[in-house]
Amino acid sequence: MHWRTLAKILKHSEPPGYRQEKARGRPKLGAYLERIEGILKQDAQMPRKQRHTAKRIWDRLKEWGYTGGYTVVKEVVRELSCRKQEVFVPLSHPPGEAQVDFGHALVNLNGELGKVAFFVMSLPYSGAVFVMVFERECTETFWEGHVRALEFFGGVPRRITYDNTSIAVSKILGRERCLTRGFLQLQSHYLFGHHFCRPARGNEKGVVEGAVKFTRLNFFVPVPQVSDLEALNARLLRQCTEDRERRLRGKPGTKTALLGEDQGAFLPLPATAFSACKQVSTAASSLSLVRFDDNDYSVPVRWAHHPVVVKAGYREVSLFAQGEEVARHRRVWERERVRFEPLHYLALLERKPGALDYARPLAGWALPECFGVLRRRLEAQSDGHGTREYIRVLRLLEHHSVSQLRSAVESGLRVGAITRDAIAQFLYPAADWRQTTFDLAGHPHLRHVRVAAPVLGEYQELLGGAR
Repeated sequence: MHWRTLAKILKHSEPPGYRQEKARGRPKLGAYLERIEGILKQDAQMPRKQRHTAKRIWDRLKEWGYTGGYTVVKEVVRELSCRKQEVFVPLSHPPGEAQVDFGHALVNLNGELGKVAFFVMSLPYSGAVFVMVFERECTETFWEGHVRALEFFGGVPRRITYDNTSIAVSKILGRERCLTRGFLQLQSHYLFGHHFCRPARGNEKGVVEGAVKFTRLNFFVPVPQVSDLEALNARLLRQCTEDRERRLRGKPGTKTALLGEDQGAFLPLPATAFSACKQVSTAASSLSLVRFDDNDYSVPVRWAHHPVVVKAGYREVSLFAQGEEVARHRRVWERERVRFEPLHYLALLERKPGALDYARPLAGWALPECFGVLRRRLEAQSDGHGTREYIRVLRLLEHHSVSQLRSAVESGLRVGAITRDAIAQFLYPAADWRQTTFDLAGHPHLRHVRVAAPVLGEYQELLGGAR
């Protein structure tokens, strides 16, 4: 046994293993180190899936005259890559702060697989989280997510951290941000402070980044199969409530126990709710359509060519003209679609009855079978005016439901009273007709008119009968 080996045995209680006193030289590779660094620097600007591997760098070095082996190249690439990796400082999170982000996941909606966006607000101190799913990430869903989350947590965080989403930031000026009008509206209502991460520094809101990943892996696996997003949001709300009973690693208690401290540091909710509706001024076209978010919504034809104000939330789109609501539609989230309301076009069709069978707004309008019977009878009896009279009957839907008008039409068909005015009588209770009086207000020329009582026998003579 060599005396140096014996010295190691006496110095250490266990064999120390091989210890290299100084790094081995790389005489063959030394002249190529700058080229390797240059390749890795260029790779930083390339997509991850299109960057050099150590094997590919070795192949290129051989083209430039390198005669060494692959292993030493691989070790150098690993060392240089490790040097370039960023190191982060652990951050502290006092109570009363929040972080917000959007994630995306697949959902099976009515048998159709599609991608949806889900809003996440996380409280770093307690770990409590709120999740809500939307069709798309936009200003209206950004607003609605905040409104629901703050109601769920029972207060307003004093500071909320975001990435540089275009919904909130219109321009980045170094450390300063030019904020969008939509974000300023939200902030001025709730009065919270804001913090925006540096570009490409998602680690500054790492808590919500982790919450997005946790949500996708635990709430969206397996892929949810639902009939509508309302059902999915109800399930997500229940899961967020149940998740409060979980204790995070390193925390002294469950999320529920720590949430009280967060709530103690919150600002109170405003007395009035925030209206999460986007308002846009536009005009109705000659087709009585209003365009918003690349989709068209109908208004009554009397408002064609008129200025219209659109108030759009994530569920509905309301259309206002001259200060009154003239139409309301369920919001369409696809692109280049049209949402028609058939009733909006009946007044125009009454003037142009020949377009009834070709009117696009009425395509697919499912009406009870008795309406078809009524139309055939009117067209058979009215010598070309039956279609217009049928449209006049349909216009009763402007003030009555389909079920009410169906009952009236069926009653009219049974007794042969099929005109619009005759069917309208069946829509009102008999008691209402008994109380009907004629008012002379506005008709002064009728005050001196006297109508004699009818002699029924004269009508009998006209029919060919005796008095």
